[in-house]
Amino acid sequence: MPEPFALSDVTIVTGDPDGTALPGRTVVVGADGKIEQVGPSAHTVVPAGYQVLDSTGRFAVPGLINAHAHLFSNGLPVPRILLRESTAGIVARLGRGPVGRRLFKRRAQANVLTQLHSGVTTIRSVGDVAYEVVEVADEIERGEYRGPRVLGSGPLLAITGGHGAPQIALTSDSPWEARRNARRHVQRGVKAIKISATAGVTDARAIGYAGRPEMTEEEMAGICEEAHNAGIRVAAHAQSTAGIRAALRAGVDTIEHGAAMDPEVIDLFLDNPRSLSGSSALIPTILVCLPLLKFDQSVTGASDVVRANAAMIFEQMLRGIGDAREHGIPIGMGTDSALTYVTHYDAWREMDFLVRFGGLTPAEALSAATRTNASILGLDHITGSIEAGRDADMVVLDVNPLDGFRAFTNLRMVIVRGDIIERPSVTRHTELDERLDSI
Repeated sequence: MPEPFALSDVTIVTGDPDGTALPGRTVVVGADGKIEQVGPSAHTVVPAGYQVLDSTGRFAVPGLINAHAHLFSNGLPVPRILLRESTAGIVARLGRGPVGRRLFKRRAQANVLTQLHSGVTTIRSVGDVAYEVVEVADEIERGEYRGPRVLGSGPLLAITGGHGAPQIALTSDSPWEARRNARRHVQRGVKAIKISATAGVTDARAIGYAGRPEMTEEEMAGICEEAHNAGIRVAAHAQSTAGIRAALRAGVDTIEHGAAMDPEVIDLFLDNPRSLSGSSALIPTILVCLPLLKFDQSVTGASDVVRANAAMIFEQMLRGIGDAREHGIPIGMGTDSALTYVTHYDAWREMDFLVRFGGLTPAEALSAATRTNASILGLDHITGSIEAGRDADMVVLDVNPLDGFRAFTNLRMVIVRGDIIERPSVTRHTELDERLDSI
């Protein structure tokens, strides 16, 4: 149980799209880990027995929310043999065996803590080897160890031979098989479900293959219906206009990665009666694409096919971001962590790239990672803002992150549900970081 405390004389960076900052505030947090009061320091009375943390000159922002995470690896380049189609089935079987389950659970535990120590207090996973992340999430909720809030998804749902299959996917080839897999997920306690609506970049078989529609609208609709009956949101990997259109018609709640939008797609984002909340949102992932384009293929190991598809998808993703901004479609933040060159401590880079390549303002990028993501995931009554009644999920920094997101590499403290981590630190990969810094 956390000890009650107050941050006094702190500047609150609210995370709204306008970049509002409120200096001289006191944030009072109770023993239940919830925020009790937020107000001007001169007029906020801290109850007796509460620890007062003088935060003069410091900045508090809502804890970051990573809405697109994988937790099975650390972001370092994967040996090429493990990516070959001929070995995919072997890798999948080993990963779901007793030894593999223990290995991937340990990785998930380590990786959620790395994200926490980098300022991420809520994670939605969108494709795991099995149900190891669901187990980790349950252990955190039971208080077995300190960790972020985790919405675990289990394996993503795909067609036979589709994106992510078989390494991190359950496959099906009919609406009823797809519905069965969704039911299996619900019974295993997932809090998120992801589907592969289209083909992807890393497993593309030919130039122009990424973005090709894979799962049918009927298959996706069955998954969405089962998930929504259980109050679970559905994310769709979708990298073409046609794939996005079918996924939205089926009722998905978030489109991952994205592409250019036509009028029907825009209307479906804004008014989607089959989604859980009545509308849908976009979660772009810039960081996962850029290294494939900016680094030499001798460094990335990417084939000509993969690189060509990455260039095509990156252009489409940026067009999707522009269309979303123009039409008021919510844009969230997700890193695609665990994929090559995407570490678990680089949420700040994704926000930085949303500004530099996606055209968002710094305030809009921070909002995407806090308030907007909380709303997209249906958690805005719990987290995403520093307000009375919300869980005390906060990051305290020595500088205003809106002046540069690299501030998240040197945090004063991370607070998750009222539990304080002083001077959090992560193990960094110097060579990988230096390459990313060159972008």
